[in-house]
Amino acid sequence: MNTPSQDMLDNLYGSPRHIDQAAIAPLLRQYAEPLPALDSSAFGEMFDRYADARVVMIGEASHGTSDFYRTRAAITQRLIEQHGFNIVAVEADWPDAGHVDQYVRGLAHSAWKRHIFSRFPTWMWRNTDVRAFAHWLHLYNHTLATERRVEFRGLDVYSLRNSIHEVLSYLDRVDPQLAHEARRRYGCLTPWQDDPALYGHFVERAGLMPCEQPVIEQLDAMLAEQLAGLIQNDEAFFNAAQNARVVQAAEQYYRAIYRGSTASWNLRDRHMFDTLRALLEHRGPQAKAVVWAHNSHIGNAAATEMGWKGQFNIGQLCRSAYGRDAVLIGMSTDRGQVAAADDWDGDMLIKDIRPSRPDSWEHQFLKAGVPASLTDWRDPTRKALRRVLSKPLLERAIGVIYRPETERGSHYFEATLAEQFDAMIWIEQTQPVTALALPKSQRLEPEDETYPFGV
Repeated sequence: MNTPSQDMLDNLYGSPRHIDQAAIAPLLRQYAEPLPALDSSAFGEMFDRYADARVVMIGEASHGTSDFYRTRAAITQRLIEQHGFNIVAVEADWPDAGHVDQYVRGLAHSAWKRHIFSRFPTWMWRNTDVRAFAHWLHLYNHTLATERRVEFRGLDVYSLRNSIHEVLSYLDRVDPQLAHEARRRYGCLTPWQDDPALYGHFVERAGLMPCEQPVIEQLDAMLAEQLAGLIQNDEAFFNAAQNARVVQAAEQYYRAIYRGSTASWNLRDRHMFDTLRALLEHRGPQAKAVVWAHNSHIGNAAATEMGWKGQFNIGQLCRSAYGRDAVLIGMSTDRGQVAAADDWDGDMLIKDIRPSRPDSWEHQFLKAGVPASLTDWRDPTRKALRRVLSKPLLERAIGVIYRPETERGSHYFEATLAEQFDAMIWIEQTQPVTALALPKSQRLEPEDETYPFGV
């Protein structure tokens, strides 16, 4: 049987608004590339097509699926080993990821014995799959000169208390006078550092004076000291300055959550983008980053219901800033099990994932009939595929909370796949992550839900 020409397909499927939903699965079947075993050279070679990118962003449809973590790690290993990627930036707190960074770059003997990734949801980064990747990266970095070693960095905004501690510890070592001034400035936030959402409530609802100006002054003071040559511009300063930026962003974030989900979401993703950009600039002209985060952050928000309501995300900002030098890859599943909670700060449970809705993108991949695949529509010759993916359908997002009984309202949103991602990794049936135990003495730090998906 002859394969239809591209022009014939283009004429057949017409414009997106006229696409028959029945046309989607056959084209997905045609273009789906079956995934080999993760440890095979054939698997890695499938992702060589992204070698020239500056930023490769790899998403996940849930924060509790082992298959997503392991697949993402295997792709990242290939990009590091064969194509010179030297930053792994993840949707995690900067100080906690910093302990892993110290370990993987050979600057600390261990990471997982420390009390890292200890706030809810602990399983998101404190799991066996992340530990295995960190161990691999530690061994790989050992073969490289110190200045060429691959970094493991956090992008998120939640670590108010830990970031204040990191700034003060650094300044105590290098500039006691500036440390004294920092304690005075951060004193405004100190009463709230264990419950920063309460700070936001009292500022936005009860008229408490915000701490915005002192935290801005603290970052400015550190930068001024560095520019004047009074503080050495080294790795320790970069880490401390980034922690000061986290404090500044966190102060804004905990006020923004009382002004609505759009304001807080946009502030958080803007901070993650700014952190990624700072990492690339700090590393220099040869910097190349792999980003790990939820699909809701990775996919271009402008092509989703989120964007249509005014939200943007790090994927959209990267696409705008870097163009085709940024690659956006989603990951999704139909069914299986996932590690998730019923409510914020709840216990981790192993939950059954319901089969996908008939009106969803997940169901279209299921109908395509390839159990594990990479489907790439970045290639400009795949116009017919892009055209059928330009129809808005539902897409599922499971964060750290999964509520199957209200799945349509809690976990599905509309998206136009062709513009949201450049490619999709499909794994039909998936299994949950295995969490690492916390030390018994660990004191957990409460945080707030990232509405609506906990992502």
